[in-house]
Amino acid sequence: MTQPIALQLYSVREYTEKDFAGTVRKIAAMGYRGVETAGFPGTTPEAAAKLFNELGLTVVSAHTSLPIGEKKSEVLEQMAAINCKRIVCPSLSPQLFESLDGLKKAADMLNEGSQIAAEHGITVGYHNHDFEFKLIDGEYAYNILRRLVSPSVFFQVDTYWVTTAGVDVVALVKDLGKRAPLLHIKDGPCMRNQPMLALGEGKMDIPAIVQVSRGNAEWLIVELDACATDMLEAVAKSYTYLANLV
Repeated sequence: MTQPIALQLYSVREYTEKDFAGTVRKIAAMGYRGVETAGFPGTTPEAAAKLFNELGLTVVSAHTSLPIGEKKSEVLEQMAAINCKRIVCPSLSPQLFESLDGLKKAADMLNEGSQIAAEHGITVGYHNHDFEFKLIDGEYAYNILRRLVSPSVFFQVDTYWVTTAGVDVVALVKDLGKRAPLLHIKDGPCMRNQPMLALGEGKMDIPAIVQVSRGNAEWLIVELDACATDMLEAVAKSYTYLANLV
């Protein structure tokens, strides 16, 4: 296996809220080697860290607030508790991606967060949805943001939402290269407000994404925002499908 596979725990939030430890144990038993956190429903960062360590799961990254303003101390303490070195900003206001001034504000926040995080040995990245691919003066807002942020800010490419936005995700992943060390791998109909599917059952060209990411993406992270089928079953199927590609 050339690229290890992690699960974004947001996928199984309905299960972790009821039984965090039991759900994470099931994830580890499926073969996942890492997790990406999105809060700690039904547990605490300290208890989660102990469980991850027991199961040999790497905390690849954490979807959390930027370590700026009132959230600074809380975020940094949480990251220390789970021994995680990558913060991923899960989203910023879509309004910021409608103008150059908005993009400058977004970049300022990411740059400030990155600078503060770096003092603690932590890097900061940004996770996209589809709204970042609006055109501003004929150019994708996402590409403008790439130029505005510090080189220390990485990009977690959500491959599904890039495709849903009508953008060539294989070309984007190739272009970003090592600037995209973490990829979110999803599948489904590539339509807003429609349930996702286990990997290999939708429209995404996942083999092409995996191929182009080799040598650059350090982790492939399965995330399914919502499924019409049983989520744990979809997550297990997704691991098996992806493990056969890497």
